[in-house]
Amino acid sequence: MFHKILIANRGEIACRVMRTCRRLGIASVAVYSEADASARHVAMADEAYPIGPPPARESYLRIDRIVAAARASGAEAVHPGYGFLSENADFAEACAEAGLVFVGPPPAAIRAMGSKAQAKALMEKAGVPLVSGYHGAAQDEATLHEAARQIGFPVLIKASAGGGGKGMRVVETEDALGPAISAARREAASSFGEDRLLIEKYLTRPRHIEIQVFADTCGQCVYLFERDCSIQRRHQKVIEEAPAPHFNADRRAAMGEAAVAACRAVGYVGAGTVEFIVEGDAFYFMEMNTRLQVEHPVTEMITGQELVEWQLRVAAGERLPCTQTELAIHGAAIEVRIYAEDPAQDFRPAIGRITHLLPPRRSAQLRIDTGVRAGDSITQYYDPMIAKLIVHGEDRAEALSRLRDALAGYEIAGIATNLPLLRAIAASPDFAAGVVDTGFIPRNPQLLVACASTPSAHALAAAFLSARQTPGEQTDDPFAATDGWALNLDRAEVLPTLMQHGATLTARLITTVAGQETLILPEGTFTVAAQFMSRQRCRIALNGVWRTITVLTRDTTHITLLDGAETQVFTVLTAANGAAEAVSAGSGGDVRAPLPARVVRVQAELGQVVTQGETLAVVEVMKMEIALTAPSAGTVAEILAAPDDMVAEGAVLVRLEQAENKE
Repeated sequence: MFHKILIANRGEIACRVMRTCRRLGIASVAVYSEADASARHVAMADEAYPIGPPPARESYLRIDRIVAAARASGAEAVHPGYGFLSENADFAEACAEAGLVFVGPPPAAIRAMGSKAQAKALMEKAGVPLVSGYHGAAQDEATLHEAARQIGFPVLIKASAGGGGKGMRVVETEDALGPAISAARREAASSFGEDRLLIEKYLTRPRHIEIQVFADTCGQCVYLFERDCSIQRRHQKVIEEAPAPHFNADRRAAMGEAAVAACRAVGYVGAGTVEFIVEGDAFYFMEMNTRLQVEHPVTEMITGQELVEWQLRVAAGERLPCTQTELAIHGAAIEVRIYAEDPAQDFRPAIGRITHLLPPRRSAQLRIDTGVRAGDSITQYYDPMIAKLIVHGEDRAEALSRLRDALAGYEIAGIATNLPLLRAIAASPDFAAGVVDTGFIPRNPQLLVACASTPSAHALAAAFLSARQTPGEQTDDPFAATDGWALNLDRAEVLPTLMQHGATLTARLITTVAGQETLILPEGTFTVAAQFMSRQRCRIALNGVWRTITVLTRDTTHITLLDGAETQVFTVLTAANGAAEAVSAGSGGDVRAPLPARVVRVQAELGQVVTQGETLAVVEVMKMEIALTAPSAGTVAEILAAPDDMVAEGAVLVRLEQAENKE
């Protein structure tokens, strides 16, 4: 076994590999970009080496710097994690040339299966069922357009390299094909350094089923059963479970044997995942991921096997710990991915500092894999995943019950997350019944409605009263005070203005001479009493009805409350923090960057007359393209950005003169 390995990755997967290394007595070496200097994986490692600036292409994708760090540290092997260089054959070869063991498959297997187009050609030759599509080498626009017409719309455009939903587009009509091809190419090049595409027939209600496989250098190859990864957003998985619901033993064996045959065909070694699309009784090969998957913990839960340890033992030349007949399924496991994003805003990534983080208590049946801590920041440079929550039960019903309880108690503040969506899915009758497919979220819009829930009157009251208590500018001049005090008269106090989901909220507090308080909220007028029992707990009574609210964070700019299982985030608008001016400036015809971003293209032209909702610019955030549209009809008056500009959050990219209303 190795004495020291370098993990060529970051975040939760780097921490995950380090935990196994620590248990096996192996020293771990981290690498980090300038943005990750204080990251959890850096603190957890025995040694850590800087490898460059924040953009991945200048750090985590720099083969030369990672290999140099490994040699400088004296590491014997390199674990690539997933993403970044994990499926890069050149990286595997560079490790071998430097005398380092690459914890993964041989470069030839990576090339054969890492390219979706080449893998499909190989599977077609081997007789594995494929969805009809184009996987050819010609990549000119005319060839791709003709291929799509031959396949028939809707079609799915996919990047030939990589995964994670990057470089993927569903195209319903031929008119939308050209822009979709361009966008997919840009995302693929940005994420994987290659812009080759393939086109497939888009199946409308498929399930996404994948088989975990493992092979050693002694010729042994096994499958560790299936995972259902059907619930997705932006073609990226959100919830995974094992075993797949409503999956019989015959289909499991057939798909498992097909996956093993695929591995043997390319001389595969190590961990891999063969992914299939399943519709009705038929299954079709989709692609193979020549690495460990994000969702591997559910397989570990149901098999009792530790897959990172398997990877290290196989890389060290040992045989697989189990034969196929020794592997069995025990119970059921479900994993949810907790992202920094706003599902109500088309899953827009969220950037900022995690000011409060309280996960549920870990146990043998509840596992949390994470790479962040309270106080850490989610930046624009990397994937916005915060953590993976994995639960296990004796059966699926028990696992689901445990998931619901864990999600209800998960507290995160400071940034928007997809926790409301995960709670809504876990409570869905269709999910409970195992009725899932890749269109589950789009087909259930009520799930997204739950992500923008209206705060209760008690939560609003707690937010306004907390904002009132937040330390601000102090004055000794009684005539400059804004608390509404008047001698021998009722006092009317205008409370700080709040903003939520783009809407401004105002309230007034009336205090009588006798001391009775009345709170005027957007929802109505209430008698109010409040008891702030601690920094985080307060009891609010409206018209005599008491309710306990948890104030997760409170400062001069943000207030985050927990009202039952609902998390509510408010921005405090004050002249001191500049938010009020930003809201004022943002009204009207400005098209602003929603987050720190790179400008991909500007479609607006000076003097152009545009309609509300028309796309004027496209920016890239976390390797994801976001279209920015005109907030109203008008004329382009000024263009303040150009392609490849790096812009700050709130920066004006295009300024419009609004069309005048004519009656």
